[in-house]
Formats: sequence, structure tokens, C-alpha cells
Amino acid sequence: MTRRIGVLGGTFDPLHVGHLILADFAADWLELDKVLFVPAGDPPHKHDDIRASAEHRLAMLERALGHEERFVISRVDMDRPGPHYTADMLRIIKEQEPDAELYFVMGGDSLRDLPTWSRPEELIKLCKLAVMQRPNIHVHGHMHDAILPDLAERVIFIDAPLIGIAARDIARWIAEGRSVRYLMPPEVLAYIEEHGLYR
Repeated sequence: MTRRIGVLGGTFDPLHVGHLILADFAADWLELDKVLFVPAGDPPHKHDDIRASAEHRLAMLERALGHEERFVISRVDMDRPGPHYTADMLRIIKEQEPDAELYFVMGGDSLRDLPTWSRPEELIKLCKLAVMQRPNIHVHGHMHDAILPDLAERVIFIDAPLIGIAARDIARWIAEGRSVRYLMPPEVLAYIEEHGLYR
């Protein structure tokens, strides 16, 4: 049987329960053999938004995912020079896993913005898109037909809870001294407190 691999990219700045719910529902819904968490090294569209270093973001992932067999961390973006585009990352993973079927796991906001990404037509040839709806963002497979006519047949919508958590909000709440204890794995919160991140 063809192996089925999910790919969840992001800055994970910080990792929170929304990321884990996304990965878990995708793994279950699509019967994935594993989900690769790919922390971005140098995402061109988020230069001004990254708050923790790549090393800290990787360490938070390692602490949170160490006990989860289906969730695997990939350093494919962190171990190469930037800028890092999703199409390039997926091409490298496809070269590493030539016999696997790839599913790029994303929220509806990412599907909405897909035409603004670098080489989206190349991206959708490399994988299928596993999309979960986001609160107050309404997307459908045919929304970009004029620009990406092959997109609709590459999109799979996954029935999952609507998660409105955003890492930037968590970072702001930490800076304000507010409680975020149930918004992230305890290992991540302990790491943040240990290193004084987002203060």
C-alpha cells in the first residue's frame, strides 16, 4: 500500500493545541501513516512576525511531540538556506519519500490566500490539500478556479472543530501576563517559562 504522509508547516511560534488538533484530525480522517511537523526557518511572508528563534521553536516541538509516534519533526526547512517556500519544501519531501502520497495540512485561511503564495500551481501538483475550516473564513474548492483550475480536485475538507486560536495572540497574552495554560501542551508552556520567551 502507498504510504500516506501529512505535512504540517508553520512557524509554531509557539506551538499550541490548535496545531495538534489539526494534525490529529488529519491523521485520523485521512488514515495517515505519519504527520511531519515542518518548522519554518525563514518564511518570506513572516519576517516581521517571528518572535522566537528557530532553535527555541524546534525545542518546543521536540518537547511536545516526543511521546507521539505519528507526529515526526522534519528539519527540511531549517537545515537549508532561505528564503523558504512551501513548494520547495514539498518538493524536497517528495524526493525523500518518492513512493508516498503527500497531504499538505492547512487551515481555511491558508487556502483563501493560496494564490498569493510562491508557485501555488507547482505546490498542488506535489500534494493534496487537507483543509480545515477556520472561524469566520468561508472557503470552498472552486474559489480559485480562474487562477488555479486544478485546485478543486486536489482539496479535501476535513470535518474538525473550528479552532480560532492564533500563535500571535498567545504570544501577546504571555507578554501581558495572562494565563495561556490550556492553550498549549504543558511541556511547551514550561519551556517558555524556563527561557523567558515572549516577555
